Amino acid sequence: MISINRTTSNNPDFISLTKLLDEELLKIYKSEQEKFDKHNILEKLTKSIVIYDNQTPVACGAFKEIKEQQAIEVKRMFVLSSHRSKGIGKLLLSELENWAIELKFKSAVLETGDKQHTALSLYKKLGYSQIAKFPPYEHMHDSICLKKKLN
Repeated sequence: MISINRTTSNNPDFISLTKLLDEELLKIYKSEQEKFDKHNILEKLTKSIVIYDNQTPVACGAFKEIKEQQAIEVKRMFVLSSHRSKGIGKLLLSELENWAIELKFKSAVLETGDKQHTALSLYKKLGYSQIAKFPPYEHMHDSICLKKKLN
């Protein structure tokens, strides 16, 4: 049974899943990944989600508030490889967006890497459009930034 837990980045399951995410990103981007690590500090993510399958944590995501723009930045999206292609990524992103809408945010932005083709495909399928790179990613050649209006 799938369940969704709204939490913070202090949640032990969220921390465990983000460690797996970091390991996966290191395999993909090698030493290039180091330049992104400083932008993924967990303590700053007070709006986090963990998805469970029969009480086993299988996915996580979070968002950072950008209040002056009435926007959120989606961060730390990850689904265990054993649970990919089952709609959990879509469920996770939808839940993050719904939470942001409840808090009156008007749009969502995110950054993903140019080698994460499956993630990029999911984001575009769910209504995200590529935009100019926003800080701090504007000078990172392997970054792709996306945006979606929330309603």
